[in-house]
Amino acid sequence: MSLSVPSNAGVPHSTLAKYREKFLSSSKNLLAQNGCTTQNLLDMCKSRNSIQAINHTFDLKIENEGKPITDQKFSGRCWIFACLNIMRVPFMKQYKMEEFEFSQAYLFYWDKIERANYLLDSFIDCARKGETYEGRLIHHLLKNPLEDGGQWDMLVNLIEKYGVMPKACFPESWCAENSNRLGRLLNNRLREFCMQLCQLVEKGTGEVEIQSEKTVMMEEVYRIMNIVLGTPPEKFTFEYTDTDKKYQSFKDLSPLQFYKDYIKGVIFDTEEYVCVVNDPRPQNSYNKLYTVEYLGNMSGGRKVLYINQPVDVLKQLTIKCISENKPVWFGCDVGKSFCSKEGLLDLKCLDFTLVFDVDPLKMNKSERLMYGESLMTHAMVFTGVGTEQDGNPGHVKATKWRVENSWGDKDGSKGYILMTDEWFTEFVYEVVVPKSLLSEDMQRILDQEPVVLPAWDPMGALA
Repeated sequence: MSLSVPSNAGVPHSTLAKYREKFLSSSKNLLAQNGCTTQNLLDMCKSRNSIQAINHTFDLKIENEGKPITDQKFSGRCWIFACLNIMRVPFMKQYKMEEFEFSQAYLFYWDKIERANYLLDSFIDCARKGETYEGRLIHHLLKNPLEDGGQWDMLVNLIEKYGVMPKACFPESWCAENSNRLGRLLNNRLREFCMQLCQLVEKGTGEVEIQSEKTVMMEEVYRIMNIVLGTPPEKFTFEYTDTDKKYQSFKDLSPLQFYKDYIKGVIFDTEEYVCVVNDPRPQNSYNKLYTVEYLGNMSGGRKVLYINQPVDVLKQLTIKCISENKPVWFGCDVGKSFCSKEGLLDLKCLDFTLVFDVDPLKMNKSERLMYGESLMTHAMVFTGVGTEQDGNPGHVKATKWRVENSWGDKDGSKGYILMTDEWFTEFVYEVVVPKSLLSEDMQRILDQEPVVLPAWDPMGALA
């Protein structure tokens, strides 16, 4: 067999010569080259007109936004931050607080432990079904087995089992804020454990012995998490001075008791919230209930469920929530058409056509999902919306959205982002709203047997 490269391999030299001649003959190309070889590519594409049109004024806005602006630092915990950010709004109002944060590290700690257990149980199940490392399912599950991201129903599992606690009582650690190294270590251990469990199943090992081995594996995960994040207190006392300058305290409470007595029974019940998604792919009908195979974080816990609706339904539900002073958890593809420093999500804010003569927005939302161009990557919170009448009495449509992020207060409007309504249409995939706000027809969808999408489906992406 010859090892030499054929002379006609690859792109023909004659074709490359034509490309070169055409490129160098364009003064626009040369100007773009001069700029992009010395500056940040995205900065070169920023649209001055879009940026100077930013106006962070909204006619509908929740009464009091949470303070301070939160910062997930170098971690993928946005879904946890967004959840606790919407929970703290009614909590701060109820208990008269100027500033407050729930402990994001606390839920992060329990998610890693529960998700490790869920993954090991899933691998035992897969092995019994004859799945092997050569198959697509196992390859998908092992790609990033203990990633930081998550979905709303995973939050419900954690909070309903473990409760919540003030950040002051279980603060951040270095590995919570810088989770990459921890993720690599845990992925290494989980991949080895999965291999060992598969081998035990293949050998016909009994259930008792398999579970005994899994218990030892989980103890190792538990040890690692305690070393890097600390051990959460079983009970805590939290003291503060309220907005009336009076001393207040929550004394000698477990996190679960704190949640059930002072949050769930009073101001916020995670179990009453549902996820409404916009998946416009033709094979996935609207008005159906969906789930994703092997997507979860707690064995025997609540399933990840989606009600699929047109994007305008998601918008109207969000407007309704904000008008009732309720912030809204949502998931989107934040990396698209985003000027992060300016805090702008706008389809026109980056002009790739001007600089490169290419249009990255030619595919529609359905096509992006089908061909791997887009999926949910980040969770944030809607706290306001700009509206105008759409011609129907009592009905308004959105023009722009106010977004609370969890990347600190340096960018945007002190950490807040402006999203255009057109951007919402293309890149927002899900919103979480109280079940009571759904129409009766939509509520009945929750009684359906969910359509099960494969584990690798883009709707299984984690924020």
